[in-house]
Amino acid sequence: MIEQRLLPNGAKVLIEEIPHVRSAAIGVFVKIGSKHEPEELNGISHFIEHMLFKGTESRSARDIAEVFEEMGGQLNAYTSKEHTCFYVRVLDENLYEAMDVLFDMLFNSVMNEKDLDTERGVIIEEINMFEDSPDELVHDIFSQTIMAGHPLGRPILGKEEIIKSLSRESLISYYRSYYHPSNMVVAVVGNIESERVFERLSRYEGYQSSPGTVREIAAPRLVAGVNLVPKEIEQVQICLGVPGIPYTDERRYTQNVMNSILGGGISSHLFQKIREEKGLAYSVFSYPSTYGESGTYAIYVGTGPNKVKDFFDILKDELKRFMQEGVTDEEVRRTQHQIKASLLLGMESVMTRMNRLGKAELLYGQVTPLEEIIERIFAVTPAMVQEYACYTLGSHPYTLAAIGDPSVLPEVEQGFLKLNHLVSR
Repeated sequence: MIEQRLLPNGAKVLIEEIPHVRSAAIGVFVKIGSKHEPEELNGISHFIEHMLFKGTESRSARDIAEVFEEMGGQLNAYTSKEHTCFYVRVLDENLYEAMDVLFDMLFNSVMNEKDLDTERGVIIEEINMFEDSPDELVHDIFSQTIMAGHPLGRPILGKEEIIKSLSRESLISYYRSYYHPSNMVVAVVGNIESERVFERLSRYEGYQSSPGTVREIAAPRLVAGVNLVPKEIEQVQICLGVPGIPYTDERRYTQNVMNSILGGGISSHLFQKIREEKGLAYSVFSYPSTYGESGTYAIYVGTGPNKVKDFFDILKDELKRFMQEGVTDEEVRRTQHQIKASLLLGMESVMTRMNRLGKAELLYGQVTPLEEIIERIFAVTPAMVQEYACYTLGSHPYTLAAIGDPSVLPEVEQGFLKLNHLVSR
């Protein structure tokens, strides 16, 4: 059973008791991410995430690290395009001490100048490391291209020149405005007592000042384009895709089934044909990205320069066949059972349960019962998959992002243009 309450400080809380485990997890989901940032502050949410680990009025960064090492627990955070999450996983006996440290970090961070300069350097190195990972970078370039000019297209880490320019005053102002309890969802799962957890959470007052208003973001106008980045690397990294759907779209269940069959796993059409049969790539997959206002659907491959033409020829044939012939009853049935197993097995983890509660409340304003989600997955038919495939894969011009040796990029563009002409006309 999931209990929900509103704390006196304005935060929403969801708690699920699981008495047969010895662990507990707590996540604080803040409804602020890179898409909410003004362009001149791109990267500030991720910067603040880092700074909240650097010490409070009563605890140094070392104190925080030592507390969790002694517990044998996990303390971490991440920033996404639409929210930021700070989370803890510990033994049940350590939950309340861990909560004290976590909320001290969230509400009492000092962000002193020395730590700010140190962490500025760390983040710039993180950006550089990302730039040196073309298999990861190509997905960001794809987003920047298809969502050009929109906040969703900007990098979560920000740009080096902006990170260098951010002052302590700008970070504290942003932090105090948006990392406010009323902009938070707290999810707690594990071997816990709900009433005791609610009582403990009620002690953390947070900021007394009024919260800032989170910017309303209009839906992006997704554009078709080509972005070729020359880089002397062994492989060619390719990411291409089309407009998708927002996470509130009821077709998301059909999309999940379609994606699994097309390129979401090792039995998928793309994996079997491109890797297993033809040996053109080690890594090839498809994936949807869904946001509140919009979404994208993309296909990725890392392949050798001498295999680019074959890849595009086979991809063109596979997409055409997928849309024209559809999928079989057996493929849909197998995928539905795979998704069901994944959902149910995930429920054995307190971290998975915690993430499910926090994200559901943050994104949808409610937690859909797992049984209902599975029922919706099993309601998907082959005809629904084919119809959605034609809508997604065959109705829009494609966008391409590619990173590779300058000599091979013209061949990448040529192969892409042939594919684009076939599937989008």
